[in-house]
Amino acid sequence: MSYWDPLPSVRAAANGPLPAPDGGTWLPAPEYRGRWWNAWPDRWEQRDWRNVPGPFYGAGTDTCWTGRLIAPAHVLYDDEWGAEFVYRQPRDAAQALALVGAVAQDPMAGYACDGDDHWTPDLVREWWRERGRVREWAVALDRTWSVSGREDEREAAGGAREYVAYIDGGLAEYLRGYLFWLSEGRPANPGEPLPLLLRSA
Repeated sequence: MSYWDPLPSVRAAANGPLPAPDGGTWLPAPEYRGRWWNAWPDRWEQRDWRNVPGPFYGAGTDTCWTGRLIAPAHVLYDDEWGAEFVYRQPRDAAQALALVGAVAQDPMAGYACDGDDHWTPDLVREWWRERGRVREWAVALDRTWSVSGREDEREAAGGAREYVAYIDGGLAEYLRGYLFWLSEGRPANPGEPLPLLLRSA
């Protein structure tokens, strides 16, 4: 599957109703619309190391644990402060809308959607080489939170398991498509060879 660019869907959603934690929709006040994809310039350097490469990332988000109420297939919480980060980038318009809804709930405006301006093929490959660190963290999180007395931590443990499965499964294919996107500025055509994540010596 070739890379899918979520940014047109994100921009289209900037002024419309967004998913809400209760399963309904809500419309942000006019002064807040568009904040979730107009990144603050300093967010990239503050990004969480567990963010999977792609346009969306969390950097200094709040600790309200609202992200998984809207986008559980994309948002996970860290185990120190409860800040949010993106463990799976959206692959269609519905997923993009869900993630934008989660992003818009953050009162700290700690998410950004300018990752394409910062990720390079070398940085993506470096992240992939270090993926064992992320995987080890997610395994430990699942081990701890799956037996927690808190329902929200047990629920988030499921996200940690999904992240591990994604690292072991479809993430490599996604990142190869993203490498092509970063290098060529377009998605790969069917049958077009994708860059390697690990270059041979």
